[in-house]
Amino acid sequence: MRLKILLAVAFTFCILFLATGSLGIEKTTLNSPFAFLPERNYTFAPVVDGTEIIHDFIMQNKGTAPLKIAKVKTG
Repeated sequence: MRLKILLAVAFTFCILFLATGSLGIEKTTLNSPFAFLPERNYTFAPVVDGTEIIHDFIMQNKGTAPLKIAKVKTG
């Protein structure tokens, strides 16, 4: 009985240690880009067929490395 209690206490301490062990370690971030789009989609108003319409999407790089945009397509 005493062995079961000792094992239960040891198991509990191990779980608590593993769960909170990373809190004291400073996380290092790799240099990586992060594309942020405040506006992900836009609904155009109805227009006459053949009318050229334009809308600019603002994209911000919130990462630490240059953001390279290789391909853009409409959805």
